[in-house]
Amino acid sequence: MQASQQTKKPYFRSSRSCPLSEPDSPPVDYKNVKLLQRYISERGKMIPSRITSVSAKKQRELAVAVKRARFLGLLPYLQR
Repeated sequence: MQASQQTKKPYFRSSRSCPLSEPDSPPVDYKNVKLLQRYISERGKMIPSRITSVSAKKQRELAVAVKRARFLGLLPYLQR
């Protein structure tokens, strides 16, 4: 009895560049609420970097900026 071998296609992640690392992109700042809202879901949670194609460094900067904006009342903690 021969084991059937399935040939699977290897998973290739599309290499998109980080939109926040480009030279003409705005800096990540807690006061730039319009930029931060682009990376927050409708429920108020941060969208993962694999969906937004943001680099790990910029994702950490976004997380800190969102937390600061929430603390200062610029962004809500929850959205209903």
